[in-house]
Amino acid sequence: MAIDPVSAARAYQQAAQAAAGGGAAQASDGVDFGSLVQDAIRQAGASATVAENQSLAVAAGQADIVDVVTAIAAAETQLQTVIAVRDQVIQAYQEILRMPI
Repeated sequence: MAIDPVSAARAYQQAAQAAAGGGAAQASDGVDFGSLVQDAIRQAGASATVAENQSLAVAAGQADIVDVVTAIAAAETQLQTVIAVRDQVIQAYQEILRMPI
C-alpha cells in the first residue's frame, strides 16, 4: 500500500488544522503525530510485504518483473521517509535536551 500525494496532503491538512485549532480540534479529530507515525510505519511494513509477495510471484512465473521493481521502489521510498521522520524527531529531542533551563 503506497502513500500517494493526495493522502499525504490530506494528512498534512488535518495536522495543520489540529495545530491551528489547538487541543480541542486535536481531540475531536483524533489525529495526532503519534498516530500519523504509526500509520506510516504500518504502511511501510505493508508495502514491504507487497514487494515480497511480488518477488515470490515472479519466481513462480506469475508476475512481471516491472511490478516487482515498482513495489520494491515504493517500499524503499516509504522506509526512507519513516527513517527521515525518525531522525528529525531524534534531532528535535536532542535540541530540547540542550536547551538551558
